[in-house]
Amino acid sequence: MTAAYNPAEIEAAAQCHWETRDAFSVTEDAGREKFYCLSMLPYPSGQLHMGHVRNYTIGDVISRYQRMLGKNVLQPMGWDAFGLPAENAAIERNRAPAEWTYENIQYMKSQLRRLGFAYDWKRELATCRPEYYKWEQWFFNRLVEKGLAYKKMAVVNWDPVEKTVLANEQVENGRGWRSGAPVQRREISQWFIRITAYAEELLNDLDKLDGWPESVKTMQRNWIGRSEGVEFGFAVAGHAAPLNVYTTRPDTLFGVTAIFLAAEHPLVEIARQAADKKTAAAIAEFVAECNAAATAEAALATVEKKGVRLNLTAMHPLTGEPVDIWAANFVLRGYGTGAVMAVPAHDQRDWEFARAYGVEIRPVIQPAAGPPHDFSQSAYPDKDGILMNSGEFDGLNFAQAFAAIAAELEKLGAGRRTVQYRLRDWGVSRQRYWGCPIPVLYDNDGNITPVPDEELPVVLPEDAEFRGVQSPLQDDKKFREAALPDGRPAMRETDTFDTFVESSWYFHRYCCADAADAMLDARANYWLPVDQYIGGVEHAVLHLLYARFFHKLLRDIGLVQSDEPFTNLLTQGMVLKDGAKMSKSKGNTVDPQTMIDQYGADTVRLFIMFAAPPRQSLEWSDAAVAGAHRFLNRWWNFAQRNLAIACAGRATVDQPNWAAAITCPAARALRAATHAMLDRANRDYPRFQYNTVIAANMELLNALEKFAAAESAANESSSAADLKSSANGLSAAAAASQAADRAAVLYESLRAMAAVLAPITPHIAHRLWRDLGAAGDVIDAPWPRPDPAALTRDMVRMAVQVNGKLRGHIEVAATATEQEIQTAALAAPNIAAHTISKTIARIIIVPGRLVNIVAR
Repeated sequence: MTAAYNPAEIEAAAQCHWETRDAFSVTEDAGREKFYCLSMLPYPSGQLHMGHVRNYTIGDVISRYQRMLGKNVLQPMGWDAFGLPAENAAIERNRAPAEWTYENIQYMKSQLRRLGFAYDWKRELATCRPEYYKWEQWFFNRLVEKGLAYKKMAVVNWDPVEKTVLANEQVENGRGWRSGAPVQRREISQWFIRITAYAEELLNDLDKLDGWPESVKTMQRNWIGRSEGVEFGFAVAGHAAPLNVYTTRPDTLFGVTAIFLAAEHPLVEIARQAADKKTAAAIAEFVAECNAAATAEAALATVEKKGVRLNLTAMHPLTGEPVDIWAANFVLRGYGTGAVMAVPAHDQRDWEFARAYGVEIRPVIQPAAGPPHDFSQSAYPDKDGILMNSGEFDGLNFAQAFAAIAAELEKLGAGRRTVQYRLRDWGVSRQRYWGCPIPVLYDNDGNITPVPDEELPVVLPEDAEFRGVQSPLQDDKKFREAALPDGRPAMRETDTFDTFVESSWYFHRYCCADAADAMLDARANYWLPVDQYIGGVEHAVLHLLYARFFHKLLRDIGLVQSDEPFTNLLTQGMVLKDGAKMSKSKGNTVDPQTMIDQYGADTVRLFIMFAAPPRQSLEWSDAAVAGAHRFLNRWWNFAQRNLAIACAGRATVDQPNWAAAITCPAARALRAATHAMLDRANRDYPRFQYNTVIAANMELLNALEKFAAAESAANESSSAADLKSSANGLSAAAAASQAADRAAVLYESLRAMAAVLAPITPHIAHRLWRDLGAAGDVIDAPWPRPDPAALTRDMVRMAVQVNGKLRGHIEVAATATEQEIQTAALAAPNIAAHTISKTIARIIIVPGRLVNIVAR
């Protein structure tokens, strides 16, 4: 009796075999082509969700496939272990973040192992471990030395209850996402890394990334935001220094009727101090209102436009006219100069402000063609117009005006052409506990000294206790109090790094995770760049941009040689249920562990790869999961029932040129089906079209079952080979030969299925490969290639139409001439009935597919 398909037993045995063999540990091998496959590392939140499972299954399928192509494949795994969720858990559960994090790592690691992922666990890392972040601290000190890391005042979202900076996404309706307190806009001292020094290279090198989705590159280009414009100054009455602004539209300069300042601009406070009591109070009230608002550009774009006029006047650099200066709530100090020129006639935001506050709207551009624009209804922001009300520049188009006005400002010494970027330097300090300590010391005067390399790492105390929500580092005297290299007392920095810092170089460290004396060693240049990176499109900008930036920094201090870290990028689609993204808040999640326990890991993997191509969203379906399980059951049961026959053909298949001697038509047909599947697999695996590969194997299993059923029927009709040969007109020797053909082709087909499905369903493929007695393990088997000779069909089936309507089918030799095809089509019984009383006007033949008879 055939043993039932038992996923738990089969999968445990396969995983034990791989672990005993240390099958997925790799070392550098200069004689083999390497392939570094990496999925974005998870945060150890406690359990895997289906988004994790999909991401890591895609990566594992790619890795296993590349291994079977003969490459030296690295696929590591680790944990992005610092961050807010652990702090939240510590506060809510009264537990140490470290304890919570390490427990979660162990549980999630066991889940990953259950799924059979081919990870080199010897390279496992957790970013919260001192042996990892020691080198992050060392690297930061190198950036400080080079002037690429620095501290400055910056406007941030400040939660007055938690006493910490909030990222823009942590501000909800103007309140802290956790405390619920109204968020303040506050200027505090923060650490930055000078990513703007690499803006041009980060932008230009996107053109080298042919293996990245164009949409992701576009998002990064927009985020970097290169623009060409003019920077120039307005003289301010009573002040020596000019008020500098930057614009990409110098053609609108004669339309400037106001200047807007950020509430934090120094001139605003100067104006308040010099104003009368009523005006000073209005300015102070406005600044306080701005400070209570969020700092995100997106939020500022949608707020009601508000401002207050200052008692300051600027002078227009070309006309000499006075221009009023305002403080406005939609200008940020951290962007550009914190001052913008207002052109209400040609900027809709400025137009709305001008209408609300009575600022002059002065048109200086009209459309080049068509009716004049009505400025009482809206601004005219387009560049395709002609200048007017602009003195000697009247009649110029945008390009002409840009060049001419820029040249005039340069001649007067009032301005210069320049390139700017939307990208701002990366703020990396957080007022959080559960993060990598920033390795600097402060003396009693506030002077900064990096912690000496020999004293690294600055270890985060993992036993810290929370008293409320404030970082316990601020009250930890043992941590804070230190000494400078010369023995003077010092205080440690209590801010920690943004967790994007850890995730910007983890893939480098995987290459040499055991290096004790260096951040990276020569092994990094063997493995890098990553050949295939897989992760969600939500990381398209920040994580991927910071990782590219870090790679270039590492290159420039000599630790890596390549310019870019990721050669190819695959952004997988979301996992949906009932049309919505799976989430706990929607109550539509599916527990992967439950699915594994019920059906086995191979079923979950097969469903995920079959339900949709990796780049598309996947709609969860319980019925489809059950269907995937049924397919594996059928495959298992068929193989087990036919193992004896198939294994009898193994010796034949191992002989060279064995297929040329096949005489059995059924065997030739099955072999054609097998190699059609291999043809599809070889075409679609490199394109990540795994659903079509699986479909081809389902079709092959159908063909195998029909083949076996026909064989069984033939055997039942005659139990003796000599009687069978007599019935079929074959000699005993010929019958035996055909039986051998069938056994060989059956073995080849089952072996091909095991090999092709091994990356997707590795456990059942491992077991069936061994049951077939195939050489070695399937993970080390060479990738199967189709035999072109097997794809050449003896007969082809062609549809026959009469006057465009399908009337039947014919089978003809694949080598049949057009005349032979015509004769066969006209002679077919159903076709003759529709043409017998008609004149054949012409016959159209589409080779291998269609015959269309035009009859009148």
